[in-house]
Amino acid sequence: MKNKNLSRHTLEKDPAHKSRHKVLHKLVDIGLPLAISAVMIVWLFKKVNLPTIIRIMRDDCDYRWLLLMCGVEIISRCVRGIRWGIQLRAAGVRRMPPIAEVSSIFGAFTLNLLLTGVGEAWRCVYVSRRQKASLSTVVGTDLGDRLSDAFMISLIIMLTFVIARPVLDRFMDNYSFGRHLVDIISSPWLWCALAILIVASILLLVSKTHNRVVLKIRKEVLNLWNGFKILFTMRHQVRFWLYTVIIWIAYFLMTYLCFFAFPFTRDLIRPDTAYGLLPGLVVFVFGAISIAVPASGGLGPWNIAVMFALSLYGVHSSDAAAYSMVVWAFQTITQVLMGLFAAIYIAYDNHHTHQLHNPGVNS
Repeated sequence: MKNKNLSRHTLEKDPAHKSRHKVLHKLVDIGLPLAISAVMIVWLFKKVNLPTIIRIMRDDCDYRWLLLMCGVEIISRCVRGIRWGIQLRAAGVRRMPPIAEVSSIFGAFTLNLLLTGVGEAWRCVYVSRRQKASLSTVVGTDLGDRLSDAFMISLIIMLTFVIARPVLDRFMDNYSFGRHLVDIISSPWLWCALAILIVASILLLVSKTHNRVVLKIRKEVLNLWNGFKILFTMRHQVRFWLYTVIIWIAYFLMTYLCFFAFPFTRDLIRPDTAYGLLPGLVVFVFGAISIAVPASGGLGPWNIAVMFALSLYGVHSSDAAAYSMVVWAFQTITQVLMGLFAAIYIAYDNHHTHQLHNPGVNS
């Protein structure tokens, strides 16, 4: 036993082993999202008629609504940046100029197009360095930010299940995936397994141990809790949650406004669908849920989820594919432009700060 522990300890200390482990970890982090996107895009193009999509994009699309959607997207990112500033100040981080708060969000969303999670890591490091703040403190606020998103998504999903029940029942009844989902959710084994997992997790977190893995998990959970706790103990809570509601209304509008851009989605804007608000909500929720699938910029999973949601309202697959591709492209272009703005501002800000601290460098 002693020899086994010694060999494992030696292996962990081996630089070559560590290097191989890091390379493998990076390959998984980068390759998995790219592979998922590639597979889903191939599947997507096999299911749709590309000439039809091109014709819709050329002849039937009213791009004014898409430009309006881009404006709403920019507003949502600005509000998110200002909202994060409230969290940062509540955690003891010095106040940043609003443009710096906004630029941190612009840059994060642009980097997330390349690889999921990279943007979140970058904005935490950026704020920590700029404000000379503890990185763990900034990460805690980022976790709180993500938890507030999860809370809002959960509320919106529950709201959708209440007010759009007929179409979701049709999904559950007519599609095998829906039937399997109902069977899984209604299974007592699932809930027993969840209860056992929760109890085991609690025991693991409160028990005395020197195991490094358990201690690392405890640290992550503590950071998560501290980030979440700030949401309910900080000043300006009302303003924070008001901004949160505005952000998610804007996210919904980014889906709904695009309904006016295509003839087949304009047909859904009628009194029996609450003037398109119900199908807009269903499409928005399916798209939001697809974010859980790791893919570069959501490309693939988001498109397929949106296409599937539109098909529940009778939209043809080629039409739905045109909607998803055009909307995704415009949102992506907007994020890239916001990223360029952030890069220019950060470069100027760094230069200006350097000049203030070293006034005689260029004299």
